[in-house]
Amino acid sequence: MARTLSTGRMIEQTSVQISALRERWHAERELRYARRNRIRHIDRLLDELEMLNIAEETQLPADLALRVQRLAAEMEHPLGNRAPEDLTIGESMDSLYDLQDGLMLTLEGVEDEEEP
Repeated sequence: MARTLSTGRMIEQTSVQISALRERWHAERELRYARRNRIRHIDRLLDELEMLNIAEETQLPADLALRVQRLAAEMEHPLGNRAPEDLTIGESMDSLYDLQDGLMLTLEGVEDEEEP
């Protein structure tokens, strides 16, 4: 009888450990997908900015400037503190590349300072 209780506890402990590992894996996976999706979003913005460069445009369209500024603000980049109408194509591209580089480093296994 004691052996049955001991086996039951072991199974319960194992089940709890498996559940905890599964939750951790799921959270890590969600984080990776969120980063990848953000990188894709930045890629799309960079594509739009590059098209403006190719067309030799000098003005950043208001809607694109707002999207760049909002993303920079969300990611706590200094560009996010600027008014959208003050942004230039070149500095927007530079900032987006900086943001993207930071995200790619964390995808490749380099941990953020805040992560354990």
